[in-house]
Parts: sequence; C-alpha cells; structure tokens
Amino acid sequence: MDKTFAEISEKEITKSIASMFNETIQEYADSDVIIIGAGPAGLTAGRKTASSGLKTLIVEQNNYLGGGYWVGGYMMNPVTVRSPAQRIWDELGVPYRKMGDGLYATWGPHACSKLIAAACDAGVRFLQLTKFEDLVLKNGRVGGVVVNWMPVSALPRNITCVDPVALESKIVIDSSGHDSVAVKRLMDRGYVKWKGMDPMWVDGGEDEVVSKTGEVFPGLIAAGMSVTETFGLPRMGPTFGSMLLSGNRAAEVVQTKIQEISKVPPLL
Repeated sequence: MDKTFAEISEKEITKSIASMFNETIQEYADSDVIIIGAGPAGLTAGRKTASSGLKTLIVEQNNYLGGGYWVGGYMMNPVTVRSPAQRIWDELGVPYRKMGDGLYATWGPHACSKLIAAACDAGVRFLQLTKFEDLVLKNGRVGGVVVNWMPVSALPRNITCVDPVALESKIVIDSSGHDSVAVKRLMDRGYVKWKGMDPMWVDGGEDEVVSKTGEVFPGLIAAGMSVTETFGLPRMGPTFGSMLLSGNRAAEVVQTKIQEISKVPPLL
C-alpha cells in the first residue's frame, strides 16, 4: 500500500495535544485580559487587546466560538449591522450587501469565521468547554476568574467533587451575553446592581450598549449583551453592530485601565 501520510504513533498525537493545552494553561494563568464569552463582542474585544500586545485569553463554555453570530435570528443565518458598524466588516474583509439606507447584511457563517480567524491571528488564546464559576477578588478589585470543566456541571453532585481552578488577570471582560455571569456573581454578593433586559427597541438599545460599555466594578468591564442585561437596556434582536462596536469600546477601556494600574505603586 502506498503511503500518503507521515508515520506518526497515536501516543505522539496525544502528547502533542496535551503539550499545547498545557502551554496555554501555563502561559495564560497569568494574563493581561481574560474575556468571558466568545461571541461577537468578546471576539472583537479580544482581537483588539491582543493586537495591542496584551496577553488575552477568552474562556468559552461551548465547544464552538461565535455565540449567536453564526445564526442570525429565527433560525435564519443572515446577520445585519447598521452604519457605521459595517466598517468592521470592511476591516475583516467580510463581503456584505447594502439592504437600505444605513443597513447592511451578510451571511453569519462568513462574518463569524472571519472574526474568529482575526482574533486568532491577533494572538488570542481560547479555553473552550470551560465554565465560569466565580471571580478572583482581591482588595476590592477583580483580579481573575475561577473556572471548571463545563461537563462537570452536568454531573450529579453526589458522585463527583471536582474543584475549580483560578486564572489571574489585570482586567476581566464579561461578554457572556444574556447570562452576564460575572456581573451576576457580584450582584449576588451585593457589590453591583443588575436590572435585566427591557423589551425591544433596536435604535435605543444599540446606541446605549456602546455608550454604557465600560467598567462596572474595579477590574470588571461589561461588553455586548452583558451591558444590556446589567443596565436594563432594550433588546435589539439579530442586528450585531452594537456587539462589534461594544467589543471595540471594551478594548479601549481595557487599555486605559491597564495604564492606570501600571501607574499605581504596589501595596507595601
């Protein structure tokens, strides 16, 4: 039989996978930025922070990246943005159609795959099937996340006890969508308020998501739909311009906050 592929043993394949995964854990247990959620807001923020030279890790509970950006709305996969968000599609090389004055549409899989590739090219690392459990909180400031394997959450408590691990960072971005998991964890403890989403109003909702993207607690930034849920903003349905611009805005806030942190003398 003619040989097509190199002769590699099964153990070498296993060792390669384990080695690269361990590399991520070793290097990114101490990150500049940890982003919770790999939807359009999280991916856009990650692309920007990694491009600026910040060590960026995105934690995603699903086995895939992109969130709802793949499928648009009502199980139809075209996605829309309103001006000026199409400029981000221009940056990524996403082809799109002008559907009306200030309204643009493209196929979700194309836009999503371009954004994922751009984040990877910028240097973002990912931990998939990884569930956010809690925050690291030191001296009144968020300093990382506590995570566990996502499949552990499906196991009955009476047959398993798998403790989580902590990953530290200078800044955490909650871009976990409607779940807004990090903000809710602080809400449960009385540190912040959380309102939940209002009924749909596309124009008001999108503008407010971008304008309110920012630090909601020292070291924690809300982006994307987490902003909507935190501040009680109107939902906007399957138009994604505010998710992309919110991600950009979150990255800008990150850089400002990290500069502020670097100027603060260490505690004695």
